Amino acid sequence: MTVRAASPQDIAPIVQLIRDLGEYENALHEVKVTVDSLTQTLFGPNPAAFAHVVEHRGDNGPIIAGFAIWFVNFSTWLGKHGIYLEDLYVRPELRGHGYGKALLVELAKVCVDRNYGRFEWSCLDWNEPSIGFYKSMGAESMDEWTTYRLTGEALCEVAAKA
Repeated sequence: MTVRAASPQDIAPIVQLIRDLGEYENALHEVKVTVDSLTQTLFGPNPAAFAHVVEHRGDNGPIIAGFAIWFVNFSTWLGKHGIYLEDLYVRPELRGHGYGKALLVELAKVCVDRNYGRFEWSCLDWNEPSIGFYKSMGAESMDEWTTYRLTGEALCEVAAKA
């Protein structure tokens, strides 16, 4: 297995895996990402998001087994940056081989190497396999926190008040 920063050649397989994740989470209709938009986000002039991939070496050569897309956040209480993991996904047929763990380990290493203070993410409350996996890695749930989001028309309405 190889874990590495994603390259522009990885974008099409990552987009397909994002679509697969959307389907798994019963939200494929919400997936709007394209090869062009993800290329611009990850490799444009001012990237603010990053990706790592893990490769599976199959009979026909390496394939992208999974990906992690993340960005740098900031904790005012710690006074340090951190990593927010937006998505981590491993192909269902390749789960159980340590690919997800390898991606988490690599991003934890990025945090430590850069002296970041936190590595955090969200998980759907019904996704018991992922919750069990994250807890097995030592992650703690932040149960007293609720995520809020502005999007679509509500986002535009708030912005119009500026």
